[in-house]
Amino acid sequence: MLILSELHEGLLVLTINRPEALNALNGEVIRALSEAIQAASTNNDVRALILTGSGEKAFVAGADIKEFAEFNAEQGRALAAQGQTALFDLVEQCPKPVIAAVNGYALGGGLELAMAAHIRIASENALLGLPEVSLGVIPGYGGTQRLPQLVGKGKAMEMILTARAIPASDALACGLVNAVVPQAELLNAAKQLAGQIMKNAPTALSAALKSVLAGYNRDGFGAEIEHFGACFETEDFREGTQAFIAKRKPQFPGK
Repeated sequence: MLILSELHEGLLVLTINRPEALNALNGEVIRALSEAIQAASTNNDVRALILTGSGEKAFVAGADIKEFAEFNAEQGRALAAQGQTALFDLVEQCPKPVIAAVNGYALGGGLELAMAAHIRIASENALLGLPEVSLGVIPGYGGTQRLPQLVGKGKAMEMILTARAIPASDALACGLVNAVVPQAELLNAAKQLAGQIMKNAPTALSAALKSVLAGYNRDGFGAEIEHFGACFETEDFREGTQAFIAKRKPQFPGK
């Protein structure tokens, strides 16, 4: 199964289960996780959720590049728009608190998924980043919008423009994650935090989530979709993705 589901005393743990691919997001994973989130949102037995990845190496190591390496601009825009609507916005707008337990790599779409959650706890071995510009594209699942909201414009610009991933300690220092714990304690730490949250009134929790999210302007997400799609018809994108697939360094103009 692509998504492992475990419900115990109101807490639903959803585990992305593609360890052989470092839990990379592909169309199947997005659809399966979307269905699980939608079901949880209307299930009265679920009071909080934890998202994590199988194994100790990766939460989600990114999107599956091979799925869209040959896309054109229109297909790129559709990829971003559908992904945002089907999963990332769905996670953020879930009426139940969502905690991301980030174990290992959270890169590209993986970090975007973690940022869509309401709270993030990382293991000490976590590495978080948005490497998309190294592939000739930009973050397309909300990364250009949610990262500045969490860490501020300057730090977000640094992370996005350098494509450099940061360790868990740096992520904690800049506010990207709420806590850092040893790998062996990650899931328990997330469960303890969820337990504290679930002691409170469900209707008030839902109202609080909606109220906080109401303060953020959604116009930027549309701009991200447009620019993301435009990248798919550039030579930089073709070179970046082919280099990634061939496991070589890209040769961009001027490098």
